[in-house]
Amino acid sequence: MKIGLQASAMLLPLILLGGCNASQTATSNEAVANEAGANAAAGDEARSPEGKRYLNQPLVSEIFTADPSAHVFNGKLYVYPSHDIDAGIPDDDLGNQYAMKDYRVLSMDRPGGEVTIHPVAIDVSQIPWASKQTWAPDAAYKNGTYYLYMPARDKDDVFRIGVATSKSPTGPFVAEPMPIPGAYSIDPAVFTDDDNESYMFFGGIWGGQLQRWANGSYNAQGGDTDLKQDDKPALAPKIARMSADMKTFAEKPRDVQIVDAEGKPILGGDHERRFFEAAWMFKRDGKYYFTYSTGDTHYLAYAIGDNPYGPFTYTGRIMEPVQGWTTHHSIVKFEDKWWLFYHDTQLSNKNHLRSVKMTEMTFNPDGTIVPINPFKD
Repeated sequence: MKIGLQASAMLLPLILLGGCNASQTATSNEAVANEAGANAAAGDEARSPEGKRYLNQPLVSEIFTADPSAHVFNGKLYVYPSHDIDAGIPDDDLGNQYAMKDYRVLSMDRPGGEVTIHPVAIDVSQIPWASKQTWAPDAAYKNGTYYLYMPARDKDDVFRIGVATSKSPTGPFVAEPMPIPGAYSIDPAVFTDDDNESYMFFGGIWGGQLQRWANGSYNAQGGDTDLKQDDKPALAPKIARMSADMKTFAEKPRDVQIVDAEGKPILGGDHERRFFEAAWMFKRDGKYYFTYSTGDTHYLAYAIGDNPYGPFTYTGRIMEPVQGWTTHHSIVKFEDKWWLFYHDTQLSNKNHLRSVKMTEMTFNPDGTIVPINPFKD
């Protein structure tokens, strides 16, 4: 990923992690997060390096979290984020600095309520096929079992997607011995429709390696960014219907087509509208909203279709660029309101040390989303 704000965070002595597990000693990464939170201006007075006021404050400051996947289980909100750490790796376009190695679940009884940071749900060492970089996850529930979908590099340095199960929404989760056959790249997002059929959306270019799968099999020489074909259809995210056991695909993955108002595919050179990563699907009033990140232009965008497979017509932006390089989100309805979960670098000013936030999302009468500015001014 490209380099954004590079203000330095002080390295601090180890401190005890509050609000999570009083008997557990925090790592240096968590200490940095704690200190950053303590030093930030309080509440609405917190300002960016450019002097802008943030629209929302981080859900937690004890650890760094990103890529939030939010779900409502048993009347509570659960957030499945990445757990950012500082591994001392410089920023690069392949995202090597994002060296996450475990997952921690957040939960709250209601929006604005107290947030609980749960113990480690699963560590990369407990995923038999994985070697490193447990990136943005997702979760699902079916028939008494919770499923955690996890992208990580395998032993050959290729991103795959695996699944782990638990009887609790917060884990611990037990991983399947092998990744999901036919799943690759990053950013799994599992959507369950009204008929109880579930679908996985996945994929991400650049560090997510989707461009290396352009011909259906992995090609290590497939490039580090995209297909470099600006006048041709952009690389498409993938969709596959899940099997009844939620652990495998019931079909071969197919492209998710994003088109313009005339029905023509969004082109590779259209960086303000083409898919980069962070697929997320939700359904409202019979319409399917495919949402995603545009990556190097830093927008959260959406397209609307009539079924889970699309095609999806590009409709607009959900959120303007946040502070930091990456933007990755989820959208969930809780009771009678819709909520956008996202992240930024407010507490660290470092691209790889991010903090999850949430804000209410509203709709116009025609079903379009009212765009959100992550700053108040």
